[in-house]
Amino acid sequence: MSARDEILGRVRAALADVAPAVDVPTAPRVPNRGDLVALFVERVEDYRATVTRCAPGDLADVVVAALDGATTVVPPRLGIAVPGAVVDDGLSAAELDRIDAVVTRARVGIAETGTIVLDHEPDQGRRAISLVPDLHVCIVDASQVVADVPDAIALLDPARPLTWISGPSATSDIELDRVEGVHGPRTLHVVLVG
Repeated sequence: MSARDEILGRVRAALADVAPAVDVPTAPRVPNRGDLVALFVERVEDYRATVTRCAPGDLADVVVAALDGATTVVPPRLGIAVPGAVVDDGLSAAELDRIDAVVTRARVGIAETGTIVLDHEPDQGRRAISLVPDLHVCIVDASQVVADVPDAIALLDPARPLTWISGPSATSDIELDRVEGVHGPRTLHVVLVG
């Protein structure tokens, strides 16, 4: 008899007079919308991003305040007026590099991870405008916040280009010195509407 067989035999003998466990089905916990939005805000802020909540009627003013006078590019169908902003019509990398900020909308926000996903529809613009300027102001409607990554995947079209944003762009070198803004915007400001 092997040591394994001996141990399993002892376990079986010790459990001989124990009634079998009864499976009790439990309903999955479905967080309410308020919990999801609060968790989303908490997780986004954990990434050193700023979150400003506002009512739909205050959106334009909140975006202008977040930009604080920065030169700005916007996608063609942002849906709000941003004074002085340049509408992206295929700006070159050099032209984008001279612009301080971008304002986009998002396709979905993920509460569990604090991640924003862009699928680059006309209200979000092409990927380059969300990666080159140093400040990204991203508008997320509270109704777009989902619980987790599987919920987000169910809403996304895998044929579209996707940009997943979890806070400002950051990297660490071999000595673990954090550097922000290397692979994208150094500053992320999320405007949560609703």
